[in-house]
Amino acid sequence: MRADARKNRDHLLAVAGSAIAEQGVDVSLRDIARRADVGLATLLRHFPTREALLDALLRTSFDELTAEAHALETSNSPEDALVSWLRDCVAWTTEYRGVTVLMAAAIDDPESALHASCVTLRAAGARLLTRAQEAGAARSDVDGADLFALVAMLAWLGDQPSLAPRADHLFAVVASAILTSEESMRATG
Repeated sequence: MRADARKNRDHLLAVAGSAIAEQGVDVSLRDIARRADVGLATLLRHFPTREALLDALLRTSFDELTAEAHALETSNSPEDALVSWLRDCVAWTTEYRGVTVLMAAAIDDPESALHASCVTLRAAGARLLTRAQEAGAARSDVDGADLFALVAMLAWLGDQPSLAPRADHLFAVVASAILTSEESMRATG
């Protein structure tokens, strides 16, 4: 990709990220183009569909959360790694309003542009969960799909103005329900 095309693409992604953070994933593509000071055709030339735009925008973050999971596997105790990753994943999904609905749909739709990234992210969390389970620090009846659903649920809570003040408390409740040891549960709060 030419340098100027890359610069335009990066600008569009930055503007789209801000617009989605403010208005949610259903923000108008026309509004994104207007904010970026380009025509809709220019936006669509780079990102032919809303999902293509979201995939480009979210893939970097998914990759960062996946890399974080790998780093946490070797640098933290199993329960600390799991809780830290879970907290960061929830915080990230709360940043982009409405993204949890897209993630939940994409995980089951192999045709979705977001599918591969969501599957990889879920697998990274599942590895952390399995490691905690093998250490006896997490319940054995929870799997990666459950963990992915819990991320979506906790992020949804953070998106609700009336519930947002309780989000940290509810995160601690959910994390302590996943963990098995008293010491692990105290670490979540």
